[in-house]
Amino acid sequence: MSRSPINRRVPPSTKSPQYRQPPRPEKRSLKDSALGLVSTLSFPAIVGTADMMLKSAEVTLVGYEKIGGGHCTAIVRGNIADVRLAVEEGAKTAEQFGQLVSKLVIARPMPNLEAIFPIGSRLVELAQSRKGYSRLSNKSIGLLETRGFPAMVGAADAMLKSADVQLASYEKIGDGLCTVIVRGSVANVAVAIDAGMQEAERIGELHAVMIIPRLLEDLEHTLPVASYWIDEAEPLPMLLPNKVREKQRELVGLPELEKTTMPLRRPQTEELMHAEIIEDETL
Repeated sequence: MSRSPINRRVPPSTKSPQYRQPPRPEKRSLKDSALGLVSTLSFPAIVGTADMMLKSAEVTLVGYEKIGGGHCTAIVRGNIADVRLAVEEGAKTAEQFGQLVSKLVIARPMPNLEAIFPIGSRLVELAQSRKGYSRLSNKSIGLLETRGFPAMVGAADAMLKSADVQLASYEKIGDGLCTVIVRGSVANVAVAIDAGMQEAERIGELHAVMIIPRLLEDLEHTLPVASYWIDEAEPLPMLLPNKVREKQRELVGLPELEKTTMPLRRPQTEELMHAEIIEDETL
């Protein structure tokens, strides 16, 4: 049985004097951008294809479209030059697996396409909003695809027992093809994949394998991850005002005042009238 080659891509060392980190311009809106599609007959092959497309040009990975029968399509958007380069490099990677089905570049897709087909920016926003922080992020990834569910489960068990890796998720694409996904260091993932390949061939049919040492953010968002590994942000507790009981008003007794008698004085007007009467009488 022919094996698909294990794709081990290691990024160039940043310590090399010849290596220069290319500037990454800000990503523009996906509206009015070119559309690129590459289709394969394997999930590990489409993940490796998408990885090469992202690392070869400044494009955005919208996601994957699985139509059954093992057919998977990677969808990217960007300016026309970057999309053409990404599609060509992705197609070369798919051909190395012997899994390339077709490829397509549309320079200016009509707005009606984005409204109906899963090729628009709305899908990117939804995918990123639904993803929480995964405890397996920033780790290497290994994918092993079998034809038949028992072979995949047996391979997953062998991988977990042979190296320090974590089972992230699995994917089904039809035609009996199942892919198990593990995460860990590059060395552990390589050891796990080798053990899984032997077990898968013993049980059933091994279809394809893939190892990617470093994932870009766009690819990280589109890969399946079991909810067990996702740490969703907990909502902040709602602070309610405490009800303060009002103290009952207490009556305070005033001290008793001493009673004193004061002579009453006649009003000044009466005194004046009384003085006028006396004057009149004397006259």
